[in-house]
Amino acid sequence: MALQRAEMRMVRWTCGVKLKDRLPRKELRERLSIDDIALVLQQNRLRWYGHVLRKEDDDWVKKCMEYEDDGPRRKRKTKEDLEKGCMRGLSST
Repeated sequence: MALQRAEMRMVRWTCGVKLKDRLPRKELRERLSIDDIALVLQQNRLRWYGHVLRKEDDDWVKKCMEYEDDGPRRKRKTKEDLEKGCMRGLSST
């Protein structure tokens, strides 16, 4: 939601429209010929997932799909944490 609000603020700013002008989001996006940010992100995630699925079975990226974390649920904050967890899952196979 916050990402969509920020996007619409930028779209309005780019179009030179104020919030009080009450123009629909769809109309503003059509002016700029852009899609909703949520749709774009979803398409990009699916494209990346397709790349991962087409990787060879012994590739480390594909093996990370099989990784299951048995520890307490927490949000990983760094790339190193993710790689460490992924590599830990690979060492057990």
